Amino acid sequence: MSSQEQLQRIALAEFSIAGYTGTSIHRIAELAGLSKSSVLYHFTSKEALLEAAVTPAIERLDALVTTLEMSGMEPEKREAFLARFVDFLFDCRQEVHMFINQGPSLVGVPVLDRANDIVRRLAQVFAATTSNPHDAMRFGIALGGSAYLLCASANLSLPLESDDDTRQALIAIMSELLAPVRSD
Repeated sequence: MSSQEQLQRIALAEFSIAGYTGTSIHRIAELAGLSKSSVLYHFTSKEALLEAAVTPAIERLDALVTTLEMSGMEPEKREAFLARFVDFLFDCRQEVHMFINQGPSLVGVPVLDRANDIVRRLAQVFAATTSNPHDAMRFGIALGGSAYLLCASANLSLPLESDDDTRQALIAIMSELLAPVRSD
């Protein structure tokens, strides 16, 4: 692992625990066993380090949402999206934690503004499938609740690992919540 990758990993963990505003370049340097000037050699600012740390997850989420927008919401397409979305949540837990918990307080930070825009696009895709406010609420709970549950699982003492049983249960529950209720 390169020095830059190590710094990104350390920064992301610290941003997730202490918050972006509560984390200093000095603290990241200390955790990495480097000087502050060494960190600033690789990243010109804390914001540049944040951007480098979360951009891969943002690009992955953007690709997921773009695919969903282009493929439509037929049940089999929705199921394929959910499987990829759950894998994304497991793989990018710390980044999603930042988007959920710190995104609203970091408005104006371009990389988090981009993440928030993608999340809004995702919500719009599902909202466009119904005019029923109950469905819209269920969609938000399914997507946001699942993301929050996985991100906060350590704090809630829920040992949610990405094993196949947990993954399948999460996909099944989200599928139930995301299937629009038909009123006859």
